[in-house]
Amino acid sequence: MKKIVFIMLVMLGLCFPLWADYKEAINKGDYAAAREELKPLAQRGDAEAQYNLGRMYNKGQGVPQNDEMAVRWFTKAAEQGLAEAQFSLGWMYQEGRGVPQNYAEAIKWYVKAAELGYDKAQYNLGLMYNNGQGVQQNYAEAVKWYTKAAEQGIANAQYNLGLMNYYGQGVQQNYAEAAKWYIKAAEQGFANAQFNLGMMYAKGQGMPQNYVKAYMWWCLAAARGISAAKANRDDLAKLMTPAQVSEAHKLISAWKPKKTGE
Repeated sequence: MKKIVFIMLVMLGLCFPLWADYKEAINKGDYAAAREELKPLAQRGDAEAQYNLGRMYNKGQGVPQNDEMAVRWFTKAAEQGLAEAQFSLGWMYQEGRGVPQNYAEAIKWYVKAAELGYDKAQYNLGLMYNNGQGVQQNYAEAVKWYTKAAEQGIANAQYNLGLMNYYGQGVQQNYAEAAKWYIKAAEQGFANAQFNLGMMYAKGQGMPQNYVKAYMWWCLAAARGISAAKANRDDLAKLMTPAQVSEAHKLISAWKPKKTGE
């Protein structure tokens, strides 16, 4: 009995490090070693190993870049219900990578991942409903999926949700709600949201007019390459007192982008 137990423990000991080894190899950038660990696991049906092997083929890490092989492994993992693989497979169909471009098939896999709570799939699904790709254009459905992704901290979704509320697409026009989502995206450093937020502060849309904050957000947007923000800031400065400009610069100096979820 002792020998049997010992043999079983040794066998278990050999199995567990494989999972840890390929993760460690990937983190170290040793993709050739990761491939050697991943392939037998993927062939035995391990969904996470299949997904990671697909990523390696997709990026050409440790193997020659091959989108068809990436799709093959993403599909195996996606069919087992792994959200990351479902999202990646949806993206491959959306972009026509390794398979003919097929928006309807992309939607199918995005829906599966989105319903599992995968934020990037929720955002992409919102975008496809917004643009009418693979589905009939539906702003209300776009808002639904943008909201789910935005609540998980996806800045692009927060910005787009701000736009939808600002222009009344898929929802009743609501400047306060637009400002709420622009603020969340702007605080993460999303330049277009910073620009739009500056505009809303300058006009007093959805919030009290505030030249100091408008100046601040336009400065931050200008620093991220939005040329119109620089022009707006310079025009606004002519309407502000030196004390207001000074206050705005103090806010700019103290500002730091928030990380997703903060």
